[in-house]
Amino acid sequence: MESDENIEITEKDVMELMNIFTKVPVIILKRVVSRNSNVVKKFQSQINSYKDQLSDEEIAKINKVMEMPVPQLQRILQNVYDETHQKQLKILADPKAEPFIVKNLQELKKVLFN
Repeated sequence: MESDENIEITEKDVMELMNIFTKVPVIILKRVVSRNSNVVKKFQSQINSYKDQLSDEEIAKINKVMEMPVPQLQRILQNVYDETHQKQLKILADPKAEPFIVKNLQELKKVLFN
């Protein structure tokens, strides 16, 4: 498996996962972000059933995202928003979304790695 230090999360990675971001309607995403909802907990069973299918590279990228400072992750999301104009990315790139992202990344870490 590739070392986490050699892995870089880029705009291309976000573009490859664009369908995940755009599945959630804008109005619903705004609501869960503003309420700082724990969406990972709501989808825990689906995450658990999917995690065994992840490749070593995918796991390493997930680890890298979890280690990144959220503002850095949000800059990547903003860059992709600037290119694609997907409103869901703009919502997540907003500094007000930071607590939501932190909470859900922490919960995802528990679900995937505990």
